[in-house]
Amino acid sequence: MELSAIIPHIEVLIFASEKPLTALEIVELINNSFGFLEERINLDQVESCIEGIVEKYNTEFYPFEVKESGGGFQFLTKKDFHQTVAQLNGDKFLKRLSTAALETLAIIAYKQPITKGEIESLRGVNSDYSVQKLLEKELIVIAGRNENLPGHPLLYTTSKSFMDYFGINSTDDLPKIKEILSEQLVEGTIINSDDFTSNTIIDEVETNLPNTENSNNSISENSNTEQ
Repeated sequence: MELSAIIPHIEVLIFASEKPLTALEIVELINNSFGFLEERINLDQVESCIEGIVEKYNTEFYPFEVKESGGGFQFLTKKDFHQTVAQLNGDKFLKRLSTAALETLAIIAYKQPITKGEIESLRGVNSDYSVQKLLEKELIVIAGRNENLPGHPLLYTTSKSFMDYFGINSTDDLPKIKEILSEQLVEGTIINSDDFTSNTIIDEVETNLPNTENSNNSISENSNTEQ
């Protein structure tokens, strides 16, 4: 089958899927759809087609794009149209999360897998409610238990929904802590050591001092007038 004939099938699969699709899943779905064909498509063909599709929707003519995020490919609205789409759906996702929940989510994202006790140790407060809310919104999942700690507490990690929402393909795509901190650093003022020589300081002080001679003359004149 020609690649040009495969492309529409890949596009419709990505568009209709409720979850991100991997290239391997697309290969299987198309081969199942055209099972009567002797020549089955392979992964290289699908990946080549996806490259063309991504390039196609990256042009300015489309308000959406095909992007790999959340572990697979999906159609996403381009950033320029996020505010418009928000009017339809409302900011109903993260705006309902409290500051505590967002803080907890950030800790899990950067420290996963992590136990609730470790989260509370970092935050300094009880995190039962925040963890429960994040589980309800499917932003985090239970990934197992820590067999090395007493009681074997549950381990939490971020979910595919988390990656999907933030438009990343894996946790490796998260901003590095050093990058975030470097943006918040304020550059120091460069000071010339010559500015602190004794002569410079004396000149600066003398410039700012009031003219004592004029002041004394003014006082003397006022005294004579009163007499």
